[in-house]
Amino acid sequence: MKFKTQKIAYWFFASALLLLVLQIVYGFIMGFAHMGYDGLHNIIPFNTARAVHTNLLLVWLLLGFMGSAYFIIPEEAERELAWPKLAYVQLISFLLVGVTAVVCYHMNIWEGRKFLEIPRPLDWLVVGNILLFLANIGWTIWNGKRFTTTSIVLYMGLLCAALLYLPGMIDFDNQTLDSFYRWWVVHLWVEGVWELIMGGILCFLLIKLTGVDREVVEKWLYIIVGLTFISGILGTGHHYYYIGVPHYWLIVGGIFSALEPLAFLGMAMYALAMAKKGGRKHPNKTALTWTLGCAIMAFVGAGFLGIAHTIPQVNMWTHGTLVTAMHGHLAFWGAYAMIVFAMIAYAMPLMTGRKLWDTNASTYGFWLSNIGMVAMTGAFAVAGISQVVLERRTGIDFMEVQKEIEPHFFGLVLAAGLFTIGILLFILNFIRYGRPTDEALNSDPADT
Repeated sequence: MKFKTQKIAYWFFASALLLLVLQIVYGFIMGFAHMGYDGLHNIIPFNTARAVHTNLLLVWLLLGFMGSAYFIIPEEAERELAWPKLAYVQLISFLLVGVTAVVCYHMNIWEGRKFLEIPRPLDWLVVGNILLFLANIGWTIWNGKRFTTTSIVLYMGLLCAALLYLPGMIDFDNQTLDSFYRWWVVHLWVEGVWELIMGGILCFLLIKLTGVDREVVEKWLYIIVGLTFISGILGTGHHYYYIGVPHYWLIVGGIFSALEPLAFLGMAMYALAMAKKGGRKHPNKTALTWTLGCAIMAFVGAGFLGIAHTIPQVNMWTHGTLVTAMHGHLAFWGAYAMIVFAMIAYAMPLMTGRKLWDTNASTYGFWLSNIGMVAMTGAFAVAGISQVVLERRTGIDFMEVQKEIEPHFFGLVLAAGLFTIGILLFILNFIRYGRPTDEALNSDPADT
């Protein structure tokens, strides 16, 4: 049984993809600037492009998570969304806040905290918006016909994300205190509570796509997400090495950063095992490919590449270099962007009734975007290692080093072009699905 209010997810997905395209545009602006072609500097300085690029990432992923929740929660709770009109109000207000923030960055109006540049008045609007969202899905779960581990884990991840946004709104005069609590947002979001969200969505998709027993999947969800969450919390210490905190953070951060890849490896093995164990041969192979690809790429990007430069002996050289960008790009793509794409690929046929999951656009979209992202990661790795050796080992001036590594960004821009073609093909397939219909939500085309 499907529910009419699930179609609300479509508008969140469409908005997310639109902002993703805008984020890519600003990524190209930075890529060309790194190549030495900073022709837009007087209009869009590099620091503005970076702030817009990173903040759009957070906004479109949050929209993707919200859309996923609006699709999943009614089905898990077996009832319509509590306040559908409120969901539309919440979407419009969230987009207005995002657009206003981008305008503020271009007008040089922002907070001076990396990754948390949004002006303080807009912070309060974000908090209000998230509270509306949480109230809507929370009331739906509370008044639903059933409580499931999947919906509870997803809701707790979203709730904790809202709570951990608050430390970033506290102002400190002390630089160490400011950095200490800033990482509560920046790190504990992406390596803590967002993983609960990822785990909840992954669990839902595996149940639907593989037919594996819910009790089996949800039992493993507790174990994997628990390990990920615990290692992610204490792994925050690898950001505390050089900001003036007590020495024990060097030990705590080193140990638990080393454990984080195990959680992601477990998640990858869990997803593959569930796919193999499930008896259902779901026709939507595209959604299953994105789902399994998410688990594997999350391990490579967030797990393997994370430990590659966060242990203290390495991080003392790589911290704040392009090696961080190497890890960050593949980690965000694998763990979070791909799970949103998997959810879109699964939900669109159900909302529209059109079976476009096995088209050339969907297939090439997956492979070109992933090959492009892996190639981008390689380019960042070469540029970052060169930067570490030339700047931090040899002692060459920062700007001279940037000049030396410009050729590596030619390769990165080419890889980004391949990635962009893949994304555009995915969006083309999304557009071809058309708008959702009430009739389609009354039946499951995957079962026909």
